[in-house]
Amino acid sequence: MKFLFDQSADFRLIEHLRGRGHDVTAISRDYPHSLADEDVLSIARQERRILVVADRDFGELIFNQGFSHAGVLFFRLPGAKLQTKIEHLDQVLHEYADELAAGEFVVVASGNIRVAG
Repeated sequence: MKFLFDQSADFRLIEHLRGRGHDVTAISRDYPHSLADEDVLSIARQERRILVVADRDFGELIFNQGFSHAGVLFFRLPGAKLQTKIEHLDQVLHEYADELAAGEFVVVASGNIRVAG
């Protein structure tokens, strides 16, 4: 799978994904720093990348303003340890890979993973 990390996401997860063979890029590393959320969505959509975020503004853009996307993985785990995030990420990749590949908006919260929309 192809992923794009927004600067709000935990960049420590990038190496975990790359270690599992995924193609991962990141805002402020592979693209300019401080891009508008609309521009980040556009890059992800154009490159067919699943956008990884920890910023709820993307939900507003997608669900209330109608912006299109190629799939979003929204981590709502503030303060969680890296290992906890990795465990949730692995669960998503195992149980929700089809939904992500189909361009769904997947929300990861403590004890709960769901497809929004």
